[in-house]
Formats: sequence, C-alpha cells, structure tokens
Amino acid sequence: MNHLVSNAFQTFINEAPDHAKVWMEAVQKLDGVSALDKKTEELAYIAVLAAARLENGIPFHVKSAKSNGASREEIISAVLVGLPAVGNVVTSCLPRALEAYDHE
Repeated sequence: MNHLVSNAFQTFINEAPDHAKVWMEAVQKLDGVSALDKKTEELAYIAVLAAARLENGIPFHVKSAKSNGASREEIISAVLVGLPAVGNVVTSCLPRALEAYDHE
C-alpha cells in the first residue's frame, strides 16, 4: 500500500475499482482545465483539506506540492491560510503536513 494514500482511499481503490476509476478520471479532467499551475493548485488544495479537516489527504498533496517546487514555508502558509475563515482547526493538519514535507 502507498503510505501517502490513506487506508480509506486505498480501500476505495481496492474494493470499488470501477468507482475509483471514474473518480480519478473526473479528478484528472478537472485538473486539466484548471488555470492554476500545479504548485499553486496543490497549495490551494492543501488549504481546502486543512479547512475541511481532511487530514488523511495532506501527506499525498504536500509531497506533490513539494515536488512541484513548494517550500516548507509555503506549505505552512497553505495550511494556515484558512485561519480567518474557519479558525484554528486548520492547525490540526500542520504536524502531518510538516512530517510529510520533511520525510524523504
């Protein structure tokens, strides 16, 4: 199992492969029409994950952001950008994000 993918998502892929295939096709199509460059899109997605408290997706998207040139400081800022809108709940994702960024 890919350690960057949550157990829930891996189970989705394994147990409902047809649904997962359709889901991933939709994700790829949405990615294809985005006007954002890949780094910016990943940073924005990290902010959404943190605001929605979807901590399990953080490691995968932090690694993707990092591979597209995001700095550690940009990862921190992405996690914390939702502070004014949703409050300090976003800080719960910060340790996982930094662990993913720092782990090689």
